Amino acid sequence: MGEWIIGAFINFFGSIAINFGTNLLKLGHNERERHSMMEDEGTNGKLVLKPIIYFQTWRIGLIIFAFGNCLNFISFGYAAQSLLAALGSVQFVSNIAFAYFVLHKMVTVKVLVATAFIVLGNIFLVAFGNHQSPVYTPEQLAERYSNITFLLYCLILILVVALLHSIYRRGELVVAVAGHDLKRYWYMLLPFSYAIVSGAVGSCSVLFAKSLSNLLRLAMSSSYQLHSWFTYSMLLLFLSTAGFWMARLNEGLSLFDAILIVPMFQIAWTFFSICTGFVYFQEYQVL
Repeated sequence: MGEWIIGAFINFFGSIAINFGTNLLKLGHNERERHSMMEDEGTNGKLVLKPIIYFQTWRIGLIIFAFGNCLNFISFGYAAQSLLAALGSVQFVSNIAFAYFVLHKMVTVKVLVATAFIVLGNIFLVAFGNHQSPVYTPEQLAERYSNITFLLYCLILILVVALLHSIYRRGELVVAVAGHDLKRYWYMLLPFSYAIVSGAVGSCSVLFAKSLSNLLRLAMSSSYQLHSWFTYSMLLLFLSTAGFWMARLNEGLSLFDAILIVPMFQIAWTFFSICTGFVYFQEYQVL
């Protein structure tokens, strides 16, 4: 069995666990709102939100979400980033089931048809995608981080984040003004811009996780020592971007409907993860 198959299977189950945990996180926020509304009756209309960590459903969702991310981290050592990032779209499929059975959301025919295309796309992806996952030395990884193409990509990413973040801030002000003509339009643009900013920054954790996983494989197969400035730099960057993603995901679930924001999160995450892998590892050369 090829190593990429092992990575694909691990990533498959990790992605489902992440999506299940995400829906439990949203369920925890829903329970929080219901609990606050019940207590609101005796507080003269003042809504008091209890800290989300006190809700067991949210805590269980956080554990499952973290477990799924650990599986995905392991999978990066066995397969190409572009393959695994795109395979993560299986969350669209699992999100339908979890949204229906866990959050009791209505699933439309259009959603089912779109899901069927996702399944078909995943079949072609696994069959014809990049099945190589070479092990790089720290010097090779560091050289790729300083590559001019990758630096230009990072600059574009920063500009996209800055633009969409400013749009989101503007949208918050517009929606807050009652009776504004563009209010309905901004209700769709708000979650979109929020998800793009979250995915653009949060998906960078995939690159750093791939680098760390590569270093672990190198240490297990050679005399390479993990105690180096490069390893600690990758670990710090991974924790920072992963923490940002988790915080934004948790906040987004409290602000928007899960059936809307979760697919947007996943689209942004998948798109930017694939782009980053293509530019940094130049995986398009072996497709």
